[in-house]
Amino acid sequence: MIEPEPHVELPDDLPVRERDVVRLVVLDANDEVLLFHTHDPTYPELGQWWELPGGGIESGETYRDAAVRELLEETGIAITVDSVGAATWSRRASFRYRGTRHLQNEVVALVRLSGLGPAVDGSQRVEFEDDDYFGFRWWPVAELISSRERFYPGRLPELLGALLAGDSVEEPFELWS
Repeated sequence: MIEPEPHVELPDDLPVRERDVVRLVVLDANDEVLLFHTHDPTYPELGQWWELPGGGIESGETYRDAAVRELLEETGIAITVDSVGAATWSRRASFRYRGTRHLQNEVVALVRLSGLGPAVDGSQRVEFEDDDYFGFRWWPVAELISSRERFYPGRLPELLGALLAGDSVEEPFELWS
């Protein structure tokens, strides 16, 4: 995964949970990107934001295995491991979530769907995800890139073009919340 920075100062506010994570830029045939509209009911002051699907990489999984599992669980969209592109965007981020400070070593990979973006089926989500995700949207790439909405990753509009062009993106540490 990602090599840690020599020294990252985290706020001393909550217990820390560190994990490896895969995030997915799911792009449909109309060049629209799937994002969840979400919030953390524990921290209403954070407001609402749009985020990429994805989640933790479990022991023994590759990022591609985790991508397939997470996308199915969160959206009902079934893909194969071969559908998951190279993890060309790497990042390290921290945020507050449900009483814990998460420190995440993340990779972001591209998944291209051959058809139009389907409706999201969240029936396989874990309980807290149903509390957090209250909507989804297939965003046209140009609209996402120019949007002033709040996103996770925070620099998604700025860095999406490089990912779609096949460039490597090594994002500096992001203290998101």
